[in-house]
Amino acid sequence: MYVCIAKFPSTHPINSQTTILRFTNPSYILVPSQNTFWISFPVFSGFAATLSDSQAKAVADMPGVVRVFPNRIYKLHTTRSWDYLGLNPHDQHQSNLSSESNMGEGTIIGVIDSGIWPESESFKDDNMGPIPSHWKGICQTGESVNSTNCNKKLIGARWFAKGVNTTGLEDYLSPRDNTGHGTHCASIAAGRFVANVSYEGLGTGLARGSAPLAHLAIYKVCWNGLGCSDVDGLKAFDMAIHDGVDIISASIGETLQPLGDYVDNGLAVGAFHAVAKGITVVNSAGNNGPKTYTVEDTAPWILSVAATTIDRVFLTEITLGNNQTFLGQSQSPVKHKDFIDIVVLFFLQPSEQDFGEAYVTVGKAGGVGLIYTQPHTDLIIPCPIPCIKVDYEIGTKIVSYIRRTNVVKLSQPKSVFGISLSPRVASFSSRGPSSLSPAVLKPDIAASGVDILAAYPPPLNGGHGYKFATGTSMACPHVSGVAALIKSLHKDWPPAAIRSAIVTTASVTGTDGQVIWAQGDTRKPADPFDMGGGHINPKKVANPGLIYDINKENYIQFLCSMGYTSKEITNINKREVSCSKNKYSEFDLNLPSISIPSLKNTITVTRTVTNVGSVNSFYRALVESPHGVGMKVEPQTLSFNSSITMLSFKVTFTSTQKLLGDYSFGSLSWTDGHHLVRIPLAVRVVEYESFVDT
Repeated sequence: MYVCIAKFPSTHPINSQTTILRFTNPSYILVPSQNTFWISFPVFSGFAATLSDSQAKAVADMPGVVRVFPNRIYKLHTTRSWDYLGLNPHDQHQSNLSSESNMGEGTIIGVIDSGIWPESESFKDDNMGPIPSHWKGICQTGESVNSTNCNKKLIGARWFAKGVNTTGLEDYLSPRDNTGHGTHCASIAAGRFVANVSYEGLGTGLARGSAPLAHLAIYKVCWNGLGCSDVDGLKAFDMAIHDGVDIISASIGETLQPLGDYVDNGLAVGAFHAVAKGITVVNSAGNNGPKTYTVEDTAPWILSVAATTIDRVFLTEITLGNNQTFLGQSQSPVKHKDFIDIVVLFFLQPSEQDFGEAYVTVGKAGGVGLIYTQPHTDLIIPCPIPCIKVDYEIGTKIVSYIRRTNVVKLSQPKSVFGISLSPRVASFSSRGPSSLSPAVLKPDIAASGVDILAAYPPPLNGGHGYKFATGTSMACPHVSGVAALIKSLHKDWPPAAIRSAIVTTASVTGTDGQVIWAQGDTRKPADPFDMGGGHINPKKVANPGLIYDINKENYIQFLCSMGYTSKEITNINKREVSCSKNKYSEFDLNLPSISIPSLKNTITVTRTVTNVGSVNSFYRALVESPHGVGMKVEPQTLSFNSSITMLSFKVTFTSTQKLLGDYSFGSLSWTDGHHLVRIPLAVRVVEYESFVDT
């Protein structure tokens, strides 16, 4: 199946019955799907069709057709976290983003995902403000959803299923969420205050999103067992733009980073349209870590989010028959108070599928518990039988004992805060660099994404409607919610300014005051390819001091520098583009980061900062050079006043070693004594530009 993006004049008489193309072979007739073409507002229209390669080429060559590309299928990137991040609206002892922004009131977050469970307590509209006047969306009806499911909190919902085959679908043909993924993400970003929330008694506390008074608009494009198609995602972006959202949160992505390009990627194209309209787009970085080059959706206009742990653990005591006791972690309730038979499994590279097969096999064999080993601390799977995670050392000691007798006693798991070193970049979180555009440092930022308790469709047999989930999918809405708070406070800030504020104020130290660690095959200090600028710090994002701004024309110049033709860029830009003969350097895109994949001798990079702090400000440069690289910043000081609000500077990188090497990392900061505006650096020294030693 191919996706066709076309543009037509507003007077073109198009409706859902209009036949657009008829091929010589009468079996190929393209008819736009219902609501596919929108001619009352200036965004792109699209449809999906099953075509041969030659037919796809024929369509691409027709007047009015912007682009034809294969319909990709994307996947979903699947209480305590806001307190952990320091975002407490009731804290009066410090400058507080939540209270200053009135908890996101008046801002609309569009969530492109698997839908929503509208009855959840997290989406009640008690004491919500009025629906913003710029909202133009609808509450689309469908299976088990009608217009009464929307309210002043959930102000709109749509569903899109033209890019997938819904025959035999085990899902609701409506905005209603079947998998729980979209509900979970929406409540993380903007859920209301819900008291005494827990999962099986764990994580008990006050559930809330980042922006409890922000409004939600839901765009269901992901379907149970089918994934999320390009055509539906692109259409969702266009409708979100039309509807008037301020932020788009999309916890979806491809299984692996595409080897294609930005103009053939529906998510990248849709996000480009959104950002051009002033809408910040936040996306999950992917769950294919800890391998390098796995970060997904690397377009420079998208804010890409990695996942980290928080400081909460779920401790369970494991008591052996000789009264020796060990601690493990579990989210599974323990039903047996006495000694029981149990199975111990050692996993080298565990996955959810491994766990699923393990506890099913143990259960069928009559086992009542499972102890498993895991080298990392960031994957706990609730099981129908007690499943307790331990590290290799403890696992080995338990195995030595149960060789003689395999009975142990387990305690109920308990939530414990503050004893775990955090944050740590999760082992599954996808890593940079980007193979498509290594000059764009990805991911941009890291946020909490491990064992996050949030809203979920309630079980069929009744019970709680909240659940733990883990993934960069959960990290993404943490950042989306913070972006909504920034937008509420700084309504005129463009997407690049919001991204800059988040990246340049990020934390690079853990709860112990030392470096943040990245989990993987071996633990190591986290670098920018693990966490971008660092771990999001909501306490500082509202007042960054300086910002690195980027406009649409800058992105167009960047695409020119990558070798895209004027025609290709014109097609996605919606107006004529002519790439300048004066070659623009891709390194000069004004990102809040610098990545140089091939430093042979010397490269000079330009950046521009805008003062958003005190009118009269004086900043000086602080440099942490990557190993083997010399750095020179000119000028070394920046002075702002009422007439000078924007200044440029140059950074010259020079290789100081002759050996081929891997990337090394550093930072460049500007400080006025109050603000520290920090950007990450990644540089790789090479001897030959066409060859690197990895």
